[in-house]
Amino acid sequence: MSDAPPIVFYYGTGRVAELADYPRAVLQPEFYRPPELHRLRAAGTEPLAYLSLSEDQGPPAPWQRAERNPDWGGAFVHVGHPGWREHVLGQARDAVDAGFAGLFLDTLNVELTFPEDLPALMELVAAIRAVPGSGYVLANRGFGLLPELAGHVDGILFESFSARWTADGYAPWPPDILEGHARVAEELPRYGVDLYALDYADSPGLADFARRRAALFGMQCVISDRALSLV
Repeated sequence: MSDAPPIVFYYGTGRVAELADYPRAVLQPEFYRPPELHRLRAAGTEPLAYLSLSEDQGPPAPWQRAERNPDWGGAFVHVGHPGWREHVLGQARDAVDAGFAGLFLDTLNVELTFPEDLPALMELVAAIRAVPGSGYVLANRGFGLLPELAGHVDGILFESFSARWTADGYAPWPPDILEGHARVAEELPRYGVDLYALDYADSPGLADFARRRAALFGMQCVISDRALSLV
């Protein structure tokens, strides 16, 4: 292992040799076959499979809502729909069977879109945690599920804690958003899980700002681009 950050988020294909420099790597499971996952694990890297818990990028399905994510185009779902629950649990089981060492739970902040789905979402998280071999489970945000969420995961990621991508490039959040994020971050250490920040930056100055700010709140910071294409 090198002095690389403790985790990398890479949504591209291949690059197994570079990914092996990291203790953990969050990957799109459809891009990696068992031999590649075995190579990573043999090198000491824990590959974590990406799972979306409240948005569906697939073809039309009965669990999908009419509304879509304006940034990425995926359909919002009725999280409590039995078909969706089985779909996600099937993805989790398939990832474990393929050789993933853990799971990355994304699109957890439904309190901002469909807060009525929070109980069903918490049930889904608990069911994923119960999948045999689920390994290291990392949640992206999910602050509306705290404190219960912390009992089912090993780590929490604060995506876009200090810096973000915009239509005009990369920039820090305005002061009022930074303040709000700080208030949330101040509470996270009490839950006793690993804490990470994922920030988006394209300049050394912005990246340094994000790293220094994350460190103030006890978070290990990862810097990437909008497409999460950096290794």
